[in-house]
Amino acid sequence: MPDSYKPDTNISLKPKPIINSFWTVFKTPQFYTYAITGALAFSGLFAYISGSPLLFMEIFKVSEETYGWIFALLSFGFIGSSQVNTLMLRRYTSQQLIFAALITQVVTALVFLIGSINGWFGLAETTILLFVFLCCLGFVSPNASALTLVPFTKNAGSASALMGAIQMGVGALASVGVSLFSVKSAVPTVSVMAVTSILALTILYFGRQRLSKQD
Repeated sequence: MPDSYKPDTNISLKPKPIINSFWTVFKTPQFYTYAITGALAFSGLFAYISGSPLLFMEIFKVSEETYGWIFALLSFGFIGSSQVNTLMLRRYTSQQLIFAALITQVVTALVFLIGSINGWFGLAETTILLFVFLCCLGFVSPNASALTLVPFTKNAGSASALMGAIQMGVGALASVGVSLFSVKSAVPTVSVMAVTSILALTILYFGRQRLSKQD
């Protein structure tokens, strides 16, 4: 049978062309602004997943079954908000949604951190704050991904792969950050969530200013 698709001779699987392709992608201002913003914001999810068993089962003494229901509820917030995001895009831009969601995420994380340090929150308040935090991620993550890939047509595959690698790498560091602390407290988990959220908002703010000057 004749070949139905001829290979693209411009694409090479040798290490040097692959590295050059990734570097070309990474040095694009819109890519690194939104890729790093999205990765830092999303790493809060990794921190939550790493710390939630201790938080709910060790600190609040809930059963494994109850923890499963709480985890499912919080997952619904993350998944549901990403669906609401699709509807919101009919009226607002991705830039507007990601900025508003990140501000809300930072405020939520700071309130959560201050309350955790002072012992203000019980099970209900903790669950509500985590629900709001994860809802914010449901808006930030898809919009950050979309905005990261906007400049690319030829290198879209490389851009998507590099974005995923950055996201997993930063998320893994967040998980390690939580696991370094063996104290029986919500503070380590919430601290990582707060720090990564603040860094994400900072990078987004200054990155957008730089992008607007280029335009």
